[in-house]
Amino acid sequence: MVDSSPNSIAAEPLGGRYQLGEVIGRGGMASVYTAKDLNLGRDVALKLFAPQSADPDELRRQEAEIKLLATLNHPSLVTLFDAGTDTRIPDEPRPFLTMELVDGQDLRTRVRHSPLPLEELAVIGAGTADALAYVHGLGIIHRDIKPANILLVPVRPGEPLRPKLTDFGIARIIDGTRLTATGTMVGTAAYLSPEQARGADLGPASDIYSLGLVLLECLKGEVEYPGSAVESAVARLHRAPAIPDAVPAEWARIIRAMTDLDPMARPSAADLESAFRFALVSPGSVPGPVKTEPTRVLPAPPARPPRPPRPGAWAAARTRPLNVLDPAALPARPRHRFRRPFSRGAAWFLGAGRRARLAVVLAALAVLAVGAAIAISFSTPAAPDVVPYPTVTGPLGDHLKDLQKSVEP
Repeated sequence: MVDSSPNSIAAEPLGGRYQLGEVIGRGGMASVYTAKDLNLGRDVALKLFAPQSADPDELRRQEAEIKLLATLNHPSLVTLFDAGTDTRIPDEPRPFLTMELVDGQDLRTRVRHSPLPLEELAVIGAGTADALAYVHGLGIIHRDIKPANILLVPVRPGEPLRPKLTDFGIARIIDGTRLTATGTMVGTAAYLSPEQARGADLGPASDIYSLGLVLLECLKGEVEYPGSAVESAVARLHRAPAIPDAVPAEWARIIRAMTDLDPMARPSAADLESAFRFALVSPGSVPGPVKTEPTRVLPAPPARPPRPPRPGAWAAARTRPLNVLDPAALPARPRHRFRRPFSRGAAWFLGAGRRARLAVVLAALAVLAVGAAIAISFSTPAAPDVVPYPTVTGPLGDHLKDLQKSVEP
């Protein structure tokens, strides 16, 4: 790698922008360096892959990590800043990624120090499960959940460290093209799921199994399936994880559910996140249930008794099957003739003779005429009475008499 290259090359900024520092991590595919972003003046983590080879699977894995990391944005995931190719060594181009530099240790180093208390374990479980729920919702599985890929970030003094999930170098899209040859194992042997060990198709439940082994290691302080790759892979197919008796029953139950051999029986990442969040506020940091109560099916309402048939041909016809295509087959409904009832006076008038009916009409008209005259008389305003004046003699009296005669009707 670059740290073993000539000093002139190692001192040259990568891509004309990143000045490499010390190695902080090394794997089979890449090494991680601290680096200085000369353009922005900030410290970053730079992951430099091995020189490109002719193996198309390895090239696709490298390209897949760059594309996947570029689409992910979550507080419990390491943020990707940049990507490119290192061309400082002729004929040996190397892809690289620049990511946020997490100021802290990884979970592997933390577990080597001492087993984790339940409160700290609940914080790590909730944050990691939340990150997995996010990537699983995007159709992505990590395939390499292990303590070394969970970084612990200090947030506030006195509070538990928060997890950040990193290294999606061997992640794959669910139901997408396989990035490895059929039957091969990709991932760290000690944390493989049973389906990974068998080389079978994987789903989100594979990450849940690996996270269960990580949490169990945090409680025990030791790896559950140690040994070589073959020994570790075969061991999980023959025995379930051994959970110490000192582990609280609720934690034992949730770890057994996460490490069930049947992927369909394992809880989802979202359910785990809720269970671990419950542990943060419960006495003794006890996780909540990981499986909700299934939806109950209510019994069907009792059937109503059939109505008794109506009497008559129409009711009898309803009990027979009808041919709706043949109108003649439809039963005829009984017809009823309705007559409006008449009063006795109206019946006498219709039955009386012509002269009698004429007399009744003339009498009615006379009543109407008298009524109209009375109404007119009441509606005509009455003439005003003549106002008497006192007797006045002389010329003034004469003038008053003339004035009164002039206003009389």
